[in-house]
Amino acid sequence: MTRNHRRTAVTWTGIGAALLALVAGALPAAAAPIAPVDSTGAGGLVMVLDSSGSMADDDGAGRARMASARSAVGTVVDALPDGYPTGLRVYGADRTSGCTDTRLVRPVEPLDRDAVKRAVDGVRPKGDTPIGLSLRRAAQDLPEPADGAIGTRTILLISDGEDNCGTSEPCRVAEQLARAGFGLRIDTVGFQVKGAAREQLECVAAAGNGRYYDAPDADALARQLQRAAQLTADGYRFAGRPVTGGDEVDTAPVLRPGQYLDSIGPGETRYYAADFDAVSTTGFSVTAVPQPGAAVDRFDVLRTRIVAAGGPDGDGPSCERDDERFRQSEGAVPLTSAVARVPSEKGNRRCDEAGRYVLTVERESKKGSDAARWPLEMVYGTEAPLADGVVPAQAAPEFGAGGRGAALPAGAPREVRGGTGFNDAARIAPGVWKDRVLPSQTLWYKIPAGWGQQVRYDVEFANEPTVGPGARTYSYGSTELFTPARFPVGAGGGEHRPNTPYDGRPAVAGAGSVPVAWTNRYESRPTVHPVHAKGDFYLAVTLGARAAEIAENPRIGVVLRVAVLGDELAGPEHGASVLVREGEGKGEGKNGDKRGNAAGAGDSGGAGGAGWTGIAAAAGAGALVVAAGGFLLVRRRGSRGRRG
Repeated sequence: MTRNHRRTAVTWTGIGAALLALVAGALPAAAAPIAPVDSTGAGGLVMVLDSSGSMADDDGAGRARMASARSAVGTVVDALPDGYPTGLRVYGADRTSGCTDTRLVRPVEPLDRDAVKRAVDGVRPKGDTPIGLSLRRAAQDLPEPADGAIGTRTILLISDGEDNCGTSEPCRVAEQLARAGFGLRIDTVGFQVKGAAREQLECVAAAGNGRYYDAPDADALARQLQRAAQLTADGYRFAGRPVTGGDEVDTAPVLRPGQYLDSIGPGETRYYAADFDAVSTTGFSVTAVPQPGAAVDRFDVLRTRIVAAGGPDGDGPSCERDDERFRQSEGAVPLTSAVARVPSEKGNRRCDEAGRYVLTVERESKKGSDAARWPLEMVYGTEAPLADGVVPAQAAPEFGAGGRGAALPAGAPREVRGGTGFNDAARIAPGVWKDRVLPSQTLWYKIPAGWGQQVRYDVEFANEPTVGPGARTYSYGSTELFTPARFPVGAGGGEHRPNTPYDGRPAVAGAGSVPVAWTNRYESRPTVHPVHAKGDFYLAVTLGARAAEIAENPRIGVVLRVAVLGDELAGPEHGASVLVREGEGKGEGKNGDKRGNAAGAGDSGGAGGAGWTGIAAAAGAGALVVAAGGFLLVRRRGSRGRRG
């Protein structure tokens, strides 16, 4: 029998979808409907191809550099999604000299592969290298997103030399464009460049929120162009209702349970308000989505807080605070910070009171970090109380069978394609799955786990052919597990290894949760208290940006071995029976395995109470440092659970 806790129920309703089901009566005000924002058509790509005289030079393999570039562009457009908005601009193609020689040869419009190939086939290298001017024109070539859509608009510059005009200094132009254009990214590919030319292209990419890719030969050019183009085409798909956070507490908009979109710049704090009752658990999860691989410092911070109204900054006692850091400097990845107000067992804390609370999001950036605004996807929600007389089961704070040595599925893997974020995460079942990931990319999956069950999985990064001999370059592979409320679960206090150095040889990262138990919310350990709601758990898999210097193939293989351990219980209450679905024996249903691991529920309904409008309680922490020779990897986990 558990202690006599203050009780609230958790039943999740498809938080990964564009719309959230909202529970009537959870807050005094009516729930606000969510307007989904379709980001799939909000992006676009314009390739800017160097057609100056030097592109007629031999590429070292008996072909002109331009011939290699034509072939690489053809490979890129063949790999892009059907209809993805794509254009082509060239410079130095029309005159033997002249610093205004830049021309759009194919407008940015739904992809016509044959038309782009014909356009590049007609280009002949002739003239000068007006890179700065071409970047300005390319930014104008990219249509602005309509109707508040959020997407990545990418300039992909391919050059074999530096700007020789000087009328518009490329680095300065890139910085100006990146600051002025929300969602704009500039990637550069240096084709057989070195010295000042390479330094300039690296500077353009860093200033333009993008990445520099080195291409010493024709094969590398095709590989790096594919990576850069696919990374923008596979950008995070956002969903939510647009909202503008206040610059100070007095201008904070009042949120109702739902999913929202905003943005934040370096050094900014955004304020939101919400009305809490005295008995519900309320939570706030914020995912910042910088441009993949953009320059960041390992100690850049995304911070969320819940503050009781009535003092400075909110202005009462701080109820909860979470600091999340990248903890690696290879390049930006999605970063999620989450906080919750969990009413205390006795109901005697200041933050237990009903009233107005302030939700804040802060961004701290070091000098040299990405200066662009970051999109924010935010989920705010509450839990309704359990029915009177329902006593929840005891907490489940131990990993037990889900520890590091857990027996995971074996056998031939099935194909899966990971999603771009929480909203389109690929649903998987227990088993073995295979996918491919780009450098700088994060792939997303989701798997249901019910009351009493726990998720445990490994991610195997493949043995890949590497480029060039000599000293090894290290990157990293990592994974992170999130609850149905989008709260990070954490690294298990050292129980799991969610990060691994990667140099092209096989490497394994892993993560997992404790069993789902309603009473976990009262536990102090950051790997336990967020795991208190059944539903879809999210698996994020990331490959570091520096892997672009390592692997020969554009994408590298990953294998996921995923288990959902334990029998699913019919509800969160003490003494709940084992749930057996129609047509299934215990642990032997269509989604079970031979060890008796029943599958999680395929939906978010179930016994035990009303439902969630949004998110749950505070989540996991714990930084992990992995050293390999001179390589240092510290993946993102911040300080968490500072309660008022």
